[in-house]
Amino acid sequence: MKNYIKINATDNVAVALVSLNCGDKIKVDDITVELINDIPQGHKFAILSIKEGEKVVKYGNVIGVAKKHIGKGEHVHSHNLVTSLSGKIDYKYHPKRKKNTVKCNSRSVKMYRRSNGEYGIRNELWIVPTVGCVNGLAQVIANEFNKTGKAPKDGLHIFAHPFGCSQIGDDHIATKKILRSVVKHPNIGGVLVLGLGCENNQMSDFVEFLGSIDNQRVKFLIAQQSDDEIAESVEILEELSNKMSLDVRVDTDISNLKIGLKCGGSDALSGVTANPLLGFVCDYLTDVGGTAVLTEVPEMFGAEHTLMERAENSQVFDSTVKLINDFKDYFTKQNQPIYENPSPGNKAGGITTLEEKSLGAIQKGGHSIVRDVLEYGERCICSGLNLLSAPGNDIVAVTALGAAGCHIVLFTTGRGTPLGGFIPIIKVATNDELAQRKQNWIDFNAGAVLTDGFEVCLQNLLDLIIETANGKNTKNELNQIRDIAIFKSGVTL
Repeated sequence: MKNYIKINATDNVAVALVSLNCGDKIKVDDITVELINDIPQGHKFAILSIKEGEKVVKYGNVIGVAKKHIGKGEHVHSHNLVTSLSGKIDYKYHPKRKKNTVKCNSRSVKMYRRSNGEYGIRNELWIVPTVGCVNGLAQVIANEFNKTGKAPKDGLHIFAHPFGCSQIGDDHIATKKILRSVVKHPNIGGVLVLGLGCENNQMSDFVEFLGSIDNQRVKFLIAQQSDDEIAESVEILEELSNKMSLDVRVDTDISNLKIGLKCGGSDALSGVTANPLLGFVCDYLTDVGGTAVLTEVPEMFGAEHTLMERAENSQVFDSTVKLINDFKDYFTKQNQPIYENPSPGNKAGGITTLEEKSLGAIQKGGHSIVRDVLEYGERCICSGLNLLSAPGNDIVAVTALGAAGCHIVLFTTGRGTPLGGFIPIIKVATNDELAQRKQNWIDFNAGAVLTDGFEVCLQNLLDLIIETANGKNTKNELNQIRDIAIFKSGVTL
C-alpha cells in the first residue's frame, strides 16, 4: 500500500494515508517530493510549488486558494489555504454524464409487505407523541406494556421530541410533516399516536393531515380524554402486537430498498475510502431500480455544480438550484456566514475548506443521475438518486432521511459516533484505527479499501446491507440508541 494518494491527475496536492515525517522523499507520478513538514494522516501536502492566490486543486476541483506561497512538499492546511467561495451563483445547466462502472447482479431481500404495497425491513411497534408534553407518559406506558411480556420480536420503541406545541408557521408544519412520515413508515407493524389534548398539533387535525392510513395498524389516544390513559394505551399496544405476530417476511427484489446517504465526524479519508465506497453502492442500487437519497445541503456548497451537471433534466436542475439557494438564504437571514464550515473535528482530520469537505461528501452519490429534489419532510416518489433538503446536523439529517422513506442510512465517519435514528444506521468507518477501536459503534470498515480495493469492499458492504434489510441488527439497534430530531428555524411561543 502506498503511503499517500493523489486522487485526480490534475491535483496539485496529495493526501497522506499514514503519518509522514519531515524530510521523507515521496515519489508522486514522476516527481520526487521532499516533505518540508511532518504530515499527519489524512492531511495534504503540495506536490508542486503553489503561488500566493493560486488555486489549490483536489478531487480534480478547486478547494480554495493559497493565502501565501506554499512550497513543494509543504503541509497544506488552514494556515496557508482559504476558501474561494462567496454568496449566490448564477448557475447554468450544462449536463454531463459519467459512466457507471459498477457491475453487480441484482439481489433479493426479505421484507414485510404492507397493506398499501410498500415494503419495510423491520416489524416494530412504536409510540409517537404528537407533543413533547407526553414523552414521559409514553415511557410509563411502554414500561407497563413490557411487563405483559407481549412485546413483538422487534420491540417497542418511543420516538420522543420536544415539539408539537408553541410552534407557528413553518416550524409547526415541519413538525407535522416529520411526524406524519414517522407514523406512516413501512418499518412499523403498528403505532400508537399519543396526544395530550391541548397542544397546537391537535389530534383531529393531525389525523386529517396523515391522509390514507391502515386503521388496523395506526391507533390514536388523547391522554386528557381518557380516565386511565395507561391501561387504555397498554390495551391498544397488546391489540397491535397480536396483529403484528402474524406478519412474515417475503422475498422481494432489492429495487424496493431505499437507502439514505450521510456522513458525520468526517476526516480527510472520508473522501478517499468510505464516501466513494458509498458512491459505488448508490450507483449499484440506482442501476437496478432502487432508491438512494443524499442530503446535508450546506455540505454541498462548493460541489453543487457537479450535482447540477447530473440533473436528469432542466426541471430537476432548477429544483437543485433552488435547493442550494434556499439554504444560502437561510444562512444569511440568520446573519450567519454561508461558509462557516468545516468543524473543528473535520479540521483536525485534515479537511481545510468547505469546498474540500463538500467535494468529499457528495461522492456518496456516486455518478448516478439526479432524478428528483425533495423538500424537507417530503417522501420519495422517484427511484434513483434523490437530493433532500436538510441541514448537516447528524440526527436532524438522519431523521429527514427516514421521513423521506429510507429503510436504512449508510453513515460514514472518520471520528466515530454512537448516533441512532428511527431507522437502522450502518456506520461505515473511513479508517482501520477507528473500526478496530470503536467496535461497539462501527458496523463496517471502509479503511479496508486501501488494502483490499473497492470491488471487494463493495461486495462485502452489499452483503451487510442485505443482511441488515433481512433483520440483522445494526450497532445502534443493539445499543438501543434510537432518536429523532426535527428541524426548527422560527419562533417558539
